Amino acid sequence: MSKILSLKLQEKVLQESEAILRRRKTSRNAYFNEAIHFYNQLWKRKLLKKAIAEGSALVAADSLEVLAVFERLSDEFER
Repeated sequence: MSKILSLKLQEKVLQESEAILRRRKTSRNAYFNEAIHFYNQLWKRKLLKKAIAEGSALVAADSLEVLAVFERLSDEFER
């Protein structure tokens, strides 16, 4: 399903877009849909990166503790 919306673009952005549209021989609608989809994917990745970093920071101390236990176990098996 598609929705109709009104969009105000800066003149420079519109001119750049129109130049690209002429070379690509595609519709304005298809071009802006593709551009917005690409930008949404970029932001999803940025937000995921941030969430992973925050989650990693929350478990960092526990991870180091588990690593220390494994190292002690490894040392005991090597004896």
